[in-house]
Amino acid sequence: MNQAYFVTGTDTEVGKTYISTLLLKLLAKHGKKTFGYKPIAADAEEAFGELVNVDAISLMEAATVHGTYEQVNPFCFAPPIAPHIAAKQVNVDITVDKLHERYDEIQQLGAEYILCEGAGGWALPINDNEYLYDWVAKAQLPVILVVGMKLGCLNHAFLTAESIKQKGLNLVGWIANQIDPEMSVFEENLESLKLRLDCPLLATAPYSEGTPKLQLRSALLELFELKSGTSQY
Repeated sequence: MNQAYFVTGTDTEVGKTYISTLLLKLLAKHGKKTFGYKPIAADAEEAFGELVNVDAISLMEAATVHGTYEQVNPFCFAPPIAPHIAAKQVNVDITVDKLHERYDEIQQLGAEYILCEGAGGWALPINDNEYLYDWVAKAQLPVILVVGMKLGCLNHAFLTAESIKQKGLNLVGWIANQIDPEMSVFEENLESLKLRLDCPLLATAPYSEGTPKLQLRSALLELFELKSGTSQY
């Protein structure tokens, strides 16, 4: 039986893929079988006769259990626009039921851990009536929230966390990703988030133009059932 998590963000471009790949690599370092799943992606280019998205490719490269590109990213669109609009342009119908069918398929691939990465922020429409979080609720996936540390992140984080809990989902923790190296009063914002978010801080990702690193917290090690004593990856 695998453990699966949904990785969402406070906005688009806050580092969901960056954090997801680091988590996949961390799990691999501990000998875990992993699979990265990006159900919906836009901003794709054609390669080897099919559309591919760079974020989905990053997940494939970081995982230890491999599937086809279509299994990793079943709904892929070329224009860098909202996926439900891109889908309409090419007459593709994305639904919660179709997403769940694809998810059922990858559960059979033998991974111990599946990290499912969202697209954009939390409230992503997938058609005229449904949102991506409707599928997360159907699958009952525990949620990891990536907070892009920048001006405005407090509002985005609190509203996102509130919505996740309103959907009856388990927000198992959050990760602070320092996307703005010049963010004022970073530590004070971090403390404000720790005080008000009713879930543990799992890790912080300091801004880096070199080797990516996660500063791990004990809550993340416990969540992933990893050996204690590891503080950085």
